[in-house]
Amino acid sequence: MARSIGRVDGSLDRARGDARALHDATRVRRPIEAPFFDRSLTGSVTRSASHRHRVVPVMVIGATLRHLARRASASSSRARTLAGALAGVAAASVAVADEAEHGLALPAYAWPHDGAFRAYDHASIRRGHQVYAQVCAACHSLNLICYRNLVGVAYTEAEAKELAEEVEVMDGPDDSGEMFERPGKLSDGIPGPYANEEAARFANNGAYPPDLSLITKARHDGLNYIFALLLGYREPPAGVEVPDGMYYNPYFPGGFIAMPKMLVDGGVEYEDGTPATETQMAKDVTTFLAWAAEPEMDDRKLMGAKWIFALSLVCVQAVYYKRWAWSHLKSRKLVVDAVR
Repeated sequence: MARSIGRVDGSLDRARGDARALHDATRVRRPIEAPFFDRSLTGSVTRSASHRHRVVPVMVIGATLRHLARRASASSSRARTLAGALAGVAAASVAVADEAEHGLALPAYAWPHDGAFRAYDHASIRRGHQVYAQVCAACHSLNLICYRNLVGVAYTEAEAKELAEEVEVMDGPDDSGEMFERPGKLSDGIPGPYANEEAARFANNGAYPPDLSLITKARHDGLNYIFALLLGYREPPAGVEVPDGMYYNPYFPGGFIAMPKMLVDGGVEYEDGTPATETQMAKDVTTFLAWAAEPEMDDRKLMGAKWIFALSLVCVQAVYYKRWAWSHLKSRKLVVDAVR
């Protein structure tokens, strides 16, 4: 019995110490006392007079729990704020990395030939070919385009023949087995500036100028990319060092491009008298390259419009036959006399 009482007293002392620690932590000077209750052997609950001084500060515990809850809530709020900030920093880092890898985000332009029922601006194609011939052809080839492709699009047949004859083409062999040069003809392709890739790299400090026949299809958002790239040359930001032989252009993946700025105001004299501004030349040569990549686009759109018109007539005729032409047959009632 004495041993049991000793264990109870020890438990009460520990409880009293815990209550005092909680009281000191929360600095509550007047806790509300709640006396212990002893359960006798008979099961009745009576207040113990000897343990009246042993109190449990219930309100202190409640206040402590509320304080801890507030601190936990504040910590959680700070954690959420920190997580949001870190997420923002991570997203910004990803955006910067993506911009550095793929180039600056491209602006969107309204091209005249965009749309199901719109065609190429053929005057712009002619001006664009002039820009290509006088500026771009010094480095870039156009291997998939022949002079005959220009007939009816940008030039008449006589004008295209005249352009072809200005070029000397290596042909042969002749009857003696020798190669010879002859004036170009409509079936010849537009010649490139270099004989092979090695010569092109040697002339451009190791860089290989790509063929422009399909360039608007080979690049993401090709038209906007070519237009923005041609007009995107600028001074590098502070702290950015441009390698030797390179030029800063934020629209090019990586920011550094081996091609110098080629378009300047008045660099080409248009035959039709259009002012040859830098923006106008970029628009015209981009339109020309779009046509070079899809020379059949106008015919395809025209064929699509014809099919839409034909199918519309078929649909109207089908509706007519379904609702009216056979209506007298649908309204009949068939009576079958069963013969027994």
